[in-house]
Amino acid sequence: MSDQLAIRVVLVDDQPLIRAGLRTMLGCEDDLKIVGEAGDGVAALRLARSLRPDVVLLDIRMPGMDGIAVVRSISADPGLATVRVLMLTTFDLDEYVVDALSAGASGFLLKDADPDELARAVRVVARGDALLAPAVTRRVIRTFLRRSPTAPDVARLCALLTDREREVVTLVAEGLSNQEIAARLVISQATARTHVSRSMTKLGARDRAQLVVWAYRSGLVAVDT
Repeated sequence: MSDQLAIRVVLVDDQPLIRAGLRTMLGCEDDLKIVGEAGDGVAALRLARSLRPDVVLLDIRMPGMDGIAVVRSISADPGLATVRVLMLTTFDLDEYVVDALSAGASGFLLKDADPDELARAVRVVARGDALLAPAVTRRVIRTFLRRSPTAPDVARLCALLTDREREVVTLVAEGLSNQEIAARLVISQATARTHVSRSMTKLGARDRAQLVVWAYRSGLVAVDT
């Protein structure tokens, strides 16, 4: 694949060994191109503004300007509207994950992800979908529920959704992208995208992450205790 068609990625982590590992895993993918690297948040933001990559693969915790501040700055910059941020996280960072979701992150991935999972995650967020690593999702939802203990009128909201929309919301909560939802339900990707968009509008969800929260809160998807 030509460089012009490849997904352009910036790697950001304060540990050189982590960046080297990410570079190695993504460097063998024909449709992905590493266009820059940074070891801190200030340099990451500078690269995002100068290179305007498709995806910034960003560590949450860094000295100085952390990943949450970086994604907040990217989200607030109209010139970076097409830049997606995929956060790197570990099991013990639930509060950071929630904050980053609120700041505008498009997805999350555990640092121990295998190469195929990493490449897939970059592709998912590059095409505009949101992604939560399945191992992180339930922990993130528990944190959201702790912060918002008052449940909405789920019966009324459920009644607003069609059977197909409930099915689609459930698949979103399972971490499926629009493309994967389309394949699962044997519908077009455009139709899947429309169902997601309409569900978000009906439920008052600002983004896919909030749609996932609603799916757990409503009982469409169970949260293991």
